[in-house]
Formats: sequence, C-alpha cells, structure tokens
Amino acid sequence: MTLTHSFADGSLPAQPQVLLVDDDEVNLLLTALALRERGFKITEAGSGERALQLLHDCSPDIIVLDAIMPGGLDGFDTCRALRRVPGFENVPVLMLTGLDDDASITRAYKAGATDFFVKAAQWSLLAGRLHYLLRASRTRIELERSKSKLARAQDLARMGSFDWRRAGGGLLMSPEALRVFGLGPADAVGLRALLRMVPQDDRRALLRQLHEALRHTSVVTTDVSLVLLDGRQRIVHCEAEPEFNEHGQAAGYSGIVQDVTDRRQAEDKIRQLANFDALTGLPNRRQLIWRAERALEQARRMQHQCALLLIDLDRFKFYNDTLGHGAGDELLVEVSRRLRACVRHSDQVTEGTLESVGLRSHRALEAVGRLGGDEFVALLPEVNDDSDAERVAQRVLETLREPIFVSGQECFVTASVGAALFPRDGNSVVDLLRNADVAMYSVKAQGKNSAAIYSPQLAGRGREKLELETALHWAIERDELVLHYQPKIDVRAARMVGAEALMRWQRGGKLVPPGDFIPLAEETGLIVPLSEWALRRAAQQARQWQDNFGFSDSIAVNLPSRLFERSDLVEHIHQCVTQSGVPHRVIHLEITEDNLMKELQNVIPSLHRLNEIGVEISIDDFGTGYSSLAYLTTLPISELKIDRSFVRDLGITPQSSAVVTAIIALARSLGLRVVAEGVETLRQMEVLHRLGCSVMQGFLFSRPVPPDELQRWLEQTVLPRKAPWIASAYKNDGGADEAPRVVGARPKRT
Repeated sequence: MTLTHSFADGSLPAQPQVLLVDDDEVNLLLTALALRERGFKITEAGSGERALQLLHDCSPDIIVLDAIMPGGLDGFDTCRALRRVPGFENVPVLMLTGLDDDASITRAYKAGATDFFVKAAQWSLLAGRLHYLLRASRTRIELERSKSKLARAQDLARMGSFDWRRAGGGLLMSPEALRVFGLGPADAVGLRALLRMVPQDDRRALLRQLHEALRHTSVVTTDVSLVLLDGRQRIVHCEAEPEFNEHGQAAGYSGIVQDVTDRRQAEDKIRQLANFDALTGLPNRRQLIWRAERALEQARRMQHQCALLLIDLDRFKFYNDTLGHGAGDELLVEVSRRLRACVRHSDQVTEGTLESVGLRSHRALEAVGRLGGDEFVALLPEVNDDSDAERVAQRVLETLREPIFVSGQECFVTASVGAALFPRDGNSVVDLLRNADVAMYSVKAQGKNSAAIYSPQLAGRGREKLELETALHWAIERDELVLHYQPKIDVRAARMVGAEALMRWQRGGKLVPPGDFIPLAEETGLIVPLSEWALRRAAQQARQWQDNFGFSDSIAVNLPSRLFERSDLVEHIHQCVTQSGVPHRVIHLEITEDNLMKELQNVIPSLHRLNEIGVEISIDDFGTGYSSLAYLTTLPISELKIDRSFVRDLGITPQSSAVVTAIIALARSLGLRVVAEGVETLRQMEVLHRLGCSVMQGFLFSRPVPPDELQRWLEQTVLPRKAPWIASAYKNDGGADEAPRVVGARPKRT
C-alpha cells in the first residue's frame, strides 16, 4: 500500500521523482522502498557514473546521493559533475552521509549539495526533509521566474531599479537600469558619472532639484535629458522615494529609471499634429485660438491692446486649379515662410509652457498661423494703437510682392488683410475674428491687395448685406418681386415695337434698386430662380397685353450666362409660353457681351436650341466687351444693343459717333437689328436717327414702369401723337429716308 506522507504539499508534484544513488545495494533497496511507501517515484543508481548516465533519460525533481561510494565517483565528485550538466545547476541535491563532522558538511556544500542528511532508519524524517527541499526549490524557481519576468518587463519598458545610500553605500543599479544609461554590468558607475551625462545647461537645474529633495526628504519625479557615452541623446524618467532606518532617519532613496525617449517623441508628434498645421508647420486653428485667448487674458490684466490680422490670399484658387494641388501646396508653404518672418517669436508655444517664460510671457504668443485653406491669422499680443497693426499688415503685403516660383512658373501672389483690435473691436476671440473678417472682405470689395482696420461702419454694411440676402431668399415666396417694362420705340413709325422687362423688388413698401440686389443675387446663386420667375411673369404679361390692346411684339428678359448653360432652359421657356398661351417669339432673351464671351463655348448649344424654337437672342451692352467678329457671323443672334456709354456722348465726342456708326454698319452687313439704349435727349435721338438706327429705348421715351402705367402711356402719349419726340422724329425723318429699313424694322415673325 502506498502511503501519503504528511509533508505532502499541494504545490508539489503528485508523485515527486527522486534519483537515489548508493553503492550499497541493501541501503539502496531499503531507502527506495521507504520513500516509495511515502509517495515518491524512485529511480535507482548503484554508482555515481550510472547516475550521470541516467540524467540523460530522466528529469528528477530531487537527487539523493550517498557521500561515500568507494571504487568510483563518490557523492562529492558526482555532485560536482552533475552540477556541470546543463539544466541541473539548481536541482536540489541531498547528500546522505554517515559522517557527522564539520569538514564533511563543508565539503558537501562546496561540491554543490543543497543539504545533507545523516544516514539512519528515520525514513519519515528523510521524507520530510525531501519535501522541504522540494518546496524550497519550487519557491526558488518561482522567484527566479518572477525575477526573470520582471527583468524582461523592465527591459521591454526600458526600465531599471536603483538604490542610493547616504552613509557610504553609494549607488547600486540593476542590470536593466545600467542598460538605460548605455552601460554594461561590468561598468563602474557613480552618481557623478551619471550627472556628467546631463548637458551643462540642464545640470544646474537638476542639481538644485536633487538638493531640494534631499533637504526636505521628498519624493523625486523628473525627466532628464542625457547624452550617453556613445553620443546618443535620450530622455530618462526618474522616480525615487526616500527610505528610512529603524530610527526614522532618512537612509537613502530607492526608485526606478526609465528611458522615455520614444514616448516623449510620440507625445511631441501628437502635440505637433494637434497644434500645428501639417503642411506649413504654422500654428493651426486650435493653437491660434488658444494663443489668442491667453493673449486676451494678459491684455485684460495688464490693460493693453492686442490685435488679430486675418490674411486671405487673392486668386489662390486660380493658381491651385491652373497649376495643380501640388503646386498650390508649394505656394502655401512659401507664403507661410514669408509670413512667419513678419512676426518676431517662434511657433513652439503650447499649453503648459507659457508660465515658464516670465512676466512678459504674452509676447511669446505672437505668431502667424494657418486658419485653413488660404487663410492665415497674425496674432499681435501687444499693440499701442492702429498704427502697429497697420505696420504689420503693410509688412505682410510687402513680403508677398516678390514673385514666387512654383513648378517652374513665376507667380505673383497678393493678399487682402483685415485687422481688429482688442478691446475696441471685440471682447472675445470670436468677435475679433468676425470683425477682422468684415474688414478683410471690405478690402476684397474695393479691389484686393490692401489692408483695412475694422470700423462699425464696415460691420453695418455687412449686416445690411446679410439681412438683404436673407430677405431676398423669401422675396419670390412673399410675392415681393415685380417687373417694370421699358418700351422699345421705332421713332420712324412712332410706335412701340417691344419692351424690356426689368426686375424690381418691393421690400417693405419701398422699391429696392436693381443695382442693390442683382449683384447679390448673382453672388449667392439666387439669380437663377429670380430669372426663372422673370421668364414666367413676362410670358403672362405678354398674354395680358395681347388681350388688352393686341400686343404682338416681344418682351426682352435679361438672363445670366449660367442660365444658358442649363440643359433645361429650353424646356422651361416652352412651359412658360405654353401655360400662358403665347408663341415662343414673344420671349426675347438678352445676354451681355462680357458674359457671352466669357462662357461662349458653354452657351452656344443652348443658343442654337433656343433659335430652333423661335426664341430670339440679343447681345446687350454691345461694344463694351471684346467680341470676336468671327463668332458674330456664326452665332444665332438677331439683335445688337448699343451700350448707353456710347449713346451718352453722341454729338459731343467724335469717337462715340464713330463707334455707333461702326456698330450700325456691322449690324447692317450681318442682317441684324440694332437697338440703342439709354437715349435721354432729343439730340441723341436725332443723331442716332441720322446714323441709321431707328429703334431706341431710354428715358426720353419712358422710364421703366409697371405694366398698367405702360398701357396708359401708350393710350395717352403714343397713340394721340402727343410726345415731343414724335414731332422731332417726323421733322428729321426726311434725312433718314435713305437708311435701310432693316435697321429699324419690326421684329421678325417666326
């Protein structure tokens, strides 16, 4: 029966393996039998040589050696030999000896024995000793593993431990700690040697910190920059706590050191990405706002002014689209470099570092940063008055005047700069940015490449524009838009041969001039729905006039070039005239010469489709643009309108008469009608009539009026022949008899 020994331990193997070595066969047999009965698994060896052979085939948990084995290797020699076998350096060895003298015990320990036991028939005591050795071995193994894991973890974390003792103990460092400093286990190290690794600029501050910690017996926590013996630059984090002796006196410090270079570099990289623009390296929006808020705090406390300059590049989109985004990035980088030179301080000011700069730390906040896209902001934390901000703004404009070479192309970049001052122009960063933006856009509106300081008048205009834009969005839905009509007059026949529809806006009972809202509508894109409404309303009006007094001519509607680019324009006009029950020829479309030539290739297809359904096209403001005469011969147009700038000086400057004569001759040769607009005096009418232009419109005949007033004008002025210009036209008609009728003919019927 196998007996379980009372010394059995749950942490040990269920049946510990024992290599039992004894040259006495009787002792070997008795000992093996006793140990088996107590739960051990026994492997027997009759000699030291045999025991060493068995080590290759078995892995005993413990080895029991007889000390005296004549005729071969005794226990001491066997112990020394097995300690040289790989893997058996730390296996517990119990030496059995009948010798009870100090010399034998010392010899056993020197041979590598773990413990010794005097031979006796006390088998339970022997078993207990074996269990004790096994537990001790297991504990030692676990400690070794823990130590190895700790060393591995410290090695991976680039961390090590150290102890420093005041009274002559010096500095003791673990191998891992030595590796942190680029040293090996054999290298002698002391506190002075380590301090010499600290750059001289930082060493004095570190020594002051260490002396302060020693004086107060306080915890030390710091990061230290080092230059190792091989020249590598590292950052080491050190944490140490004081230790006290049994009398409560400070005995020294123990702590850890860790190489945090990679972590600090990663933190610096994250901080860089979070606070600075990746392309230009300038402070980004987040960093700019943080700096500006700190600058405002300092300005409130110290009672001085600060300024924000908003810098927007002019025509950057043109360069970006023309040369490509890569070239655009190069351009931004060069602009950033130049703008950085316009302020004094560096970019590397972030949270947590401002306090160390000193009393005038707010000045270190000064910088130029990238707000986004092609917008930059210059922060001036302390200015005396407007002139300081203006001086920096002029420096910005001056530094951009030099050409920039991008992708082999010479570029001239200009900027519009708006400035706002604290506290006059705002008490927060948001207010200052908004008002600087208002000032900057006022510069753009006046021609760009300049600078402006914010004033309440600028803000007023901006708010008025915003309110106007909001109201314009609701104008159609609220039925606030109306069309006024200016008649086209054939002065030879003294009759109306058509009308031009001009949009007006009745806002709050007042008429908003078209010059105030038409440019805004074009800027915001509202010109498209406004123009579509005008087409519908003109077709409806033509139907009303047809029913009221037999109107059979055309109504001209001005359209922007972007509407001609739309594929559904023809369908929209078709719907308008169909719903109103009028022919397509009733709608006459006008496009300015500038817009036509600017978007010529895009609008030509629509012009041909419109011509196919009977809608006639007129070129407005003719003579002010740069038309190609070759296009005039191929475009499907029916009419040229002489710009009012030429009509105004007729009879005064010979140049105007020459231009008008040339336009009339050109129209005659191309078979086009010609209309003169802006006729305000009888003299202008007479000259035009004499030159061969008989179709006119202008204040001489009628201002643009509501449709009902136009009908009354016809009934009360034209039909009774009471208008002054009618008599003048008849008087001078004889001088124009030879003029070709096509010039002043009625619009063609289709």
